Amino acid sequence: MDELPSYTAFLGKRRIASGSLPDVARAAARLAQGPEPLLVFNDATGQQVELDLRGTPEEAAERASRPAPVAAAPQPPRGRGRPQLGVVAREVTLLPRHWEWLALQPGGASVALRKLVDEARRTHSAQDAVRAAQERCYRFAGALAGNLPGFEEAVRALFAGKSEPFDLATAAWPPDVRDHARALAEGAFTTPTTQHQE
Repeated sequence: MDELPSYTAFLGKRRIASGSLPDVARAAARLAQGPEPLLVFNDATGQQVELDLRGTPEEAAERASRPAPVAAAPQPPRGRGRPQLGVVAREVTLLPRHWEWLALQPGGASVALRKLVDEARRTHSAQDAVRAAQERCYRFAGALAGNLPGFEEAVRALFAGKSEPFDLATAAWPPDVRDHARALAEGAFTTPTTQHQE
């Protein structure tokens, strides 16, 4: 997914814009006047994005360039952890044998858990990238191609990591939908090279 823009808009089954969110909002505001549905997707996640297209295309682009307002969460009472270092205290539920093992580790349970998480992130990064590509493509395809012939076969091939059956199943899709689904699925067919050591 090296060359994909940040967002892509579709009017029906036709791609109308790709690029930054303000650029896509500007193009969508110009073209979204008919009965066809307008859908905008985040290319990194495949999730749909809501745009406020009221007013002129420039006004829509300006609104899209503003960060979404975030509701201020109530501040919890200061407790354990080291918030100044970015450490956040949370609850973890483990079996007694896990707690026993953690208690024997140098630095205690927190240090051992951080090391385990960091090791898992390193070990499984290739698998995580494949899964992210599969999920990104599935979200997009489910929204725009869910009723198209070959959708179920394409999804099976996507999650099985088989590019040729995926390409075959998507061949009859409208060109813009097919091409974007294939671009989003680009990392889904790479076989992870790291394996879990027992």
